[in-house]
Amino acid sequence: MNQEKIPLLNRELSWLYFNDRVLQEAADKAVPLIERIKFLAIFSSNLDEFYRVRVATLNRLVVVVNKVKAEFGYNPKKLLNQIKNIVVRQEKKFNVLYEEIIKELADNKIFILNEHQLNVSRGAFVKNYFKEKILSTIVPIIIDDKQPFPELRDRVIYFLVKLTQANKKHKNKYALIEIPESLDRFLILPDTNNLKFIILLDDIIRYCLDEIFFIFNYNEIEAYSLQVTRDAALDLDKNVSDKFIEALSKSLQKRKKGKPMRLLYDSGMPIDMLNVVISKLELQSESLIPGNKYHNFKDFITFPNVGEEHLQYKPIKPLLVKGLSINKGMLELIKQKDFLINLPYQSFDYIIHFLREAAIDPRVTTIRITLYRLASNSRIINALINAARNGKKVVCLVELKARFDEQANIYWTNKLEEEGIYVNYGITGYKVHTKICMVTRIEKGKNAYYANLATGNFNEKTAKIYCDHSLFTADERITLELNRVFENIEKKNISKDYNHLIVSPLETRKKLFSFIDREIKHARAGKEAYMILKMNSLADELTIKKLYDASNAGVIIKLIIRGICCLVPKKPGFSENIEVISIIDKFLEHARIWIFGNSGKEEIYLLSADLMTRNLDHRIEVGFPIYDPEIRKEIREMVDIQLMDNTKAREINSLNNNKYRKTKVRTPYRTQIDTYNYLKNKN
Repeated sequence: MNQEKIPLLNRELSWLYFNDRVLQEAADKAVPLIERIKFLAIFSSNLDEFYRVRVATLNRLVVVVNKVKAEFGYNPKKLLNQIKNIVVRQEKKFNVLYEEIIKELADNKIFILNEHQLNVSRGAFVKNYFKEKILSTIVPIIIDDKQPFPELRDRVIYFLVKLTQANKKHKNKYALIEIPESLDRFLILPDTNNLKFIILLDDIIRYCLDEIFFIFNYNEIEAYSLQVTRDAALDLDKNVSDKFIEALSKSLQKRKKGKPMRLLYDSGMPIDMLNVVISKLELQSESLIPGNKYHNFKDFITFPNVGEEHLQYKPIKPLLVKGLSINKGMLELIKQKDFLINLPYQSFDYIIHFLREAAIDPRVTTIRITLYRLASNSRIINALINAARNGKKVVCLVELKARFDEQANIYWTNKLEEEGIYVNYGITGYKVHTKICMVTRIEKGKNAYYANLATGNFNEKTAKIYCDHSLFTADERITLELNRVFENIEKKNISKDYNHLIVSPLETRKKLFSFIDREIKHARAGKEAYMILKMNSLADELTIKKLYDASNAGVIIKLIIRGICCLVPKKPGFSENIEVISIIDKFLEHARIWIFGNSGKEEIYLLSADLMTRNLDHRIEVGFPIYDPEIRKEIREMVDIQLMDNTKAREINSLNNNKYRKTKVRTPYRTQIDTYNYLKNKN
C-alpha cells in the first residue's frame, strides 16, 4: 500500500452526508407526499441527536484543540465550522422542500393554514379550541434584566414575543412562551366543499397572542420560534452498583440542563430579537442555525393523512415463513431445522410466540434474553412476566445506557424486578448491544437449548420498519456457545475462544481480520477472492486500513452501508477494488451481514455489531454463522438483490455527492420491493 496517510472521511461529515440522503427521499417526487413529510421529520430528528451528542463532544474537545490535532488529526473548531456550513445549506434545502410539499398538498386538496389564512368561521373554531384546550397550559415569562433568563429546555419550541408600545418612550417588552408538548401538534379543521384544512399548534398560539397578553398596552405584537439543542452527554460513575439506576436517573435530569449546542431560530426573526437570546444564552456564532418557521419537525412523523390513500405507502402484509407455524409447537419445529425471520417482510409475531410458548411449556426451565431498546407497550416484557409467573427462571440483561432509551429501560427494569425476574445490568465499562435469547428445556433428563439470535432489537414497534434478520436455531454448535455467553455475562466475565460465534469485545476484530487475511491469501494465490459486508456504519480506522490492504491484494470488496462511511472507495493506490452503496428507502436498512468467498466455500455471518471501534472493542456483541444451506442461499439472494438496486441505492464516493447509482441494466431494481416479492414468491 502507498505509505502516505490512508484516506479517511471524517466521521461527523460522513454522518451529515448520510442525513442528506434522508433529505433526498423528501425531495423524491416518486415518494408519496405524506411519506416525504415523514422524511423531513426523520432528517430533523436525526440532526437533533447529532447536535446533542456529536457536536457536543466536539465542543468539549475545543478546549484541548492542540492535543486533539496531535492524536486524531483534525481541528475540532475548524470541523465545527464545516458542520455549520453543511447544516445551514441543508436547512435551506429543507425549507425549500417544505414549501414545495405544502403546495403539492394543496394540489391534493389538503391545506396547511397559518395564522393569517383563517376565515371568520375557521378563526372562531380556532379561538374556541385555544380557550378550551390551550390557554390554561400557556405561562408566558416576561424577560426582565432584573431577573435571570429562564432555562430553555432541550428540544422544546419557544416563541420569543416582542410587544411594541405606541409610546416610543417606553422600551419594547420581550417575553417567552413555551409551546406545550402535551398537546397534539396538528388540529384538523372542519371540511369545506371536500377541502381539508390543518393548522399547527404553533399557529393557533400565534393567532391567539392577544388572548395571552391582553393586559399590556401595545400596538404591535410579534412572535418567532426558536429551539435550543443541548449537550446530551452523561457524566456517570462507571462502577455498576446498587445505586446505578439512581445515578442514571439523576444524570438524565442533568441532561435537560446541558450546555446549549445549537440555537435553531426562525430565519425571519428581526436582529434585535435574536440578539436578546444570543446575549442571554452566551452562544458562539457556530451554534446559530437559521431555520424554518416550524421547529421540532420530528413531530411531523405523525402528520395526519386526511386525503387519499395514495399519499402514503401502502402497509405491507407480513409474509409467512415456510414451515414455521405459530399454531404448532415452535420449539419442536426449531429442533428439526433452523428458521430465519426477515423483518419487516415477515412477522415479528414469531418471536413473540416463541417466548409465549416457552412461558407455558412445562418442560422449559429458563429463559435468558438481552434487552437494548423496547417498545413502549412491550409484548416481549409481557411474555417474560408471564413466564416468571409460571415458575420459569427468567434472566434479563437490560442495557440501561441505551442512548435516549435510558428512562424507558429504567421503567422496564423496575417492572421486571417487581415480578421477581432477575435483571442483570451487564459488565462494567461495556455496553451490551447484542440481541440474543436462549430457552432451556428439559428433554430426556438433559438440558436442550433453543436460541434466537438477531441483527436488531427485540422491539415489535421498530420491527415493522427496520430491515433485520432473526435466526431460530437449536444447533448445538451455536446454542452451547451462546449458553457460555450468557453465563459469562451473568458472572460479569468477558470470555473468548469461541469456535462458532463471533463475540466482542475480545474476538470480533481478530476474527474479521483473519477472514480478510484469508481472502488476501486466496487473491495472491490467483484464486477468486471477494467479500460483501453490509452494516449501518464503517468508521474503525484499523478495519478500513485492512480493507485497503485487501483491495490492493486484488480482493473484490462490495460494501452496503446505510450511514457513516469513513472509507473512501475507488481511491488509486488504496481502494480501487472497493465499491460502496447506501440504500435509503421506506424501511430502515439495519442488518449486519458478512459474506466471504473463502475460495468457493462461501461463509455467511449475521451480527449485531457495526464496524465501529465501540462495537469491536467496547461492547458485548455477538455474530453468528449461518449453517443451514437453504438459509445461506436465501440471505445471499437477498444481498444480490441489494447489489442490483438502481433506484434507491446511492454511490458513496470521494465527492460525497450521494449520486443515485445507475447500472447498465435498464430494468429498474428496488431492494425493498424486490425483496418482499422474492420472499412472497419463494414461500
